[in-house]
Amino acid sequence: MKTLSQKQIEDLAKRVSPDRVSTGQSNRELHRRDISPHRGELPAAVVWPESTEEVAAILKWSYAQDIPVTPWGAGTSTEGNPVPVRGGLVVDLTRMNRILEIRPQDLQADVQPGVLRKELNRQAGRHGLFFPPDPGADATIGGMIANNASGVQTVKYGATKDYTLRLTVVVPGGDIIHTGCKAPKSSSGYDLTRLFVGSEGTLGIATEATLRLAGIPSHHLAATATFARLEEACHAVAVLIGSGIEPAALELLPPKLIELMNREKQLTLIEKPTLFCEFHGISRAMLTEIADLAEELCKDCGATDFKSGVDERQRQDLWRARHEAWETIHRAHPGKDTLIVDAAVPISRYPDMIIFAQSLVDQCDAVGYVFGHAGDGNLHVVLVGDPTDPSGWRLIEEINDRIVTRAVDLGGTCTGEHGVGIGKRKFMKLEHGKSFEVMRGIKMLLDPKGLMNPGKIFT
Repeated sequence: MKTLSQKQIEDLAKRVSPDRVSTGQSNRELHRRDISPHRGELPAAVVWPESTEEVAAILKWSYAQDIPVTPWGAGTSTEGNPVPVRGGLVVDLTRMNRILEIRPQDLQADVQPGVLRKELNRQAGRHGLFFPPDPGADATIGGMIANNASGVQTVKYGATKDYTLRLTVVVPGGDIIHTGCKAPKSSSGYDLTRLFVGSEGTLGIATEATLRLAGIPSHHLAATATFARLEEACHAVAVLIGSGIEPAALELLPPKLIELMNREKQLTLIEKPTLFCEFHGISRAMLTEIADLAEELCKDCGATDFKSGVDERQRQDLWRARHEAWETIHRAHPGKDTLIVDAAVPISRYPDMIIFAQSLVDQCDAVGYVFGHAGDGNLHVVLVGDPTDPSGWRLIEEINDRIVTRAVDLGGTCTGEHGVGIGKRKFMKLEHGKSFEVMRGIKMLLDPKGLMNPGKIFT
């Protein structure tokens, strides 16, 4: 659906206000793609609601008009998750950006979906609290809920689903429902909150959320462990996790990526397979003891260098460089685009997965950077190519397909944290089998017209 009639535009404006409805070319183009290589259809219009009631009015009207609806947050998704594939209406939630309440005594915050992650942490930090899921990008909370985002600290703190207690959701047709509660736990019926977390806007739009917060750790300790061979670094991951020392973050970086980071960020890291580790605790003495054990374990696995206790500025520089890895790769290959592989496997199979992916990239003579959140078995491969070169881009997609298929064969998943969106739809049947049809049944129950973020998760 590429256009709305003048009457439809006027009707839509009555649900919000005329200045918050746009059919302008530039606004529509800005909501046509995220940071992935996936391209969508130009939406017919963009609307900016500011309350749950306005979202409900929009969905009631659009459902009656048979207009497809695509929710939009910060546009930082990597699988085309908020990209409109059937045109229609984009509901941009960035004006619903209020932190409604922070309750330090409950370790909770009530927020609207357009709140940015970093802003929530700035406000929660005043109370000694933080929202742990950290996908790197300054995503909106609504987008993080839709994708069940996680990031570098998942190994210790978990993903967004572990911090979402209660939701207000507008379902197709405009009804408003509430899921979950503010109690720390509940055994009351089906867990509808978990159903909506990770649903990518295909079942409804979350307009408010109660989030669990955690106390900011009083002490941090960062360490790097360098290995001569990738296999040794991968083996050390399983050993560190199995030891019970509970790293807050455990990242695997390859030499090629470290070389780019050194050049762009003026770092002095050894350009060999390296583990970035971080530990959180209640005292410096405790963390020093943990670091000593980590060093011993890493050297038993073949580490040639282990550095711990870097100062706060170096620590921040290291993590900033890691968070900006994708941007660094992009800048190193001007004029090219990237396809990001996102898969996860059991920790015991992580070495197999890493070696398989690196060998495949090398055998195909492709430009690719193999790294990931090693502590929770999450593998990323950033493949670089030219989308205007059909044969070259086809090779990149074949590499992606083989890596993801291998991950599923090893008991893993086609997407560890980026969501399904457009890019991973083709793997859903492979991973879920008959249970995928149960998901389809839930979709049809809540959205019988198939108008909520169509083309995502399901083809």
